[in-house]
Amino acid sequence: MEYTVRYGLEFNPFLKNSKEVLIQTDEYKETLFRLDYLAKTRGFGLLTGSPGKGKTTAVRNWAAGLNPSLYNVVYSSLSTLTANDFYRNLVTEFGAQPAFRKPENFRIIQDAITRLAVEKRKTPVIIIDEANYINNAILNDLKILFNFEMDSKDRAAVLLTGLPTLTSTLKLGIHEPLRQRIVMNYELGGLSKEEGRLFIAEKLKGAGCNQLVFEENAIEAILNAADGTPRIINKLCNASLLIGDSAKADPITTDIVMKAVNDSEL
Repeated sequence: MEYTVRYGLEFNPFLKNSKEVLIQTDEYKETLFRLDYLAKTRGFGLLTGSPGKGKTTAVRNWAAGLNPSLYNVVYSSLSTLTANDFYRNLVTEFGAQPAFRKPENFRIIQDAITRLAVEKRKTPVIIIDEANYINNAILNDLKILFNFEMDSKDRAAVLLTGLPTLTSTLKLGIHEPLRQRIVMNYELGGLSKEEGRLFIAEKLKGAGCNQLVFEENAIEAILNAADGTPRIINKLCNASLLIGDSAKADPITTDIVMKAVNDSEL
């Protein structure tokens, strides 16, 4: 890619499918702290945030860092499925053969959790992504599904992640029993201007860059347009690199960024 040569990059750090450069902002560190608390405490946790705020990145890296001899991670993002399909998927994720009927899948999941927690002394960590799309039938069942020894023990950590609408859903009266079981509730905010500058600088540094790529005013324009959302910062930086290379602009100016903003609004 010619633009990476122009801007002294070993790769484009702003592209999703390139090598990941993880930026440990205060918000990211706080998220990991909350997730670690959930893993140790067990029970239900809630992590919400607007699109592009970094929920999936944080959860993925946190889960990858858990000690496999202490934790067993099960991941599901099939939250739009019917209740029984959802449980069948969970059974499969636990490495078991799904049954046809929901009560049987309930038993298989509970047996798998008990076997991990009691026999292998591992904490099952069940991550249900995009949980704002989950239907009420599943939400109603979750407390029952993870109820052990007459509700006296939490044998698993269950993390629900999704958009802020998930919090509103859980405030409904029918979900009171589940809401009372939530031990960790955190909403990801956006990056501050200072963190946004650090985000861009660290991304460039992680890609081996040793030259000035963006003028200071250009960075300010990116941060104003992105409003603290990491995904949009990445999108605008990537578009600016492509437009800047085409215009042979070195470093990238505010005018280039404004073109990138206009293109990205389509």
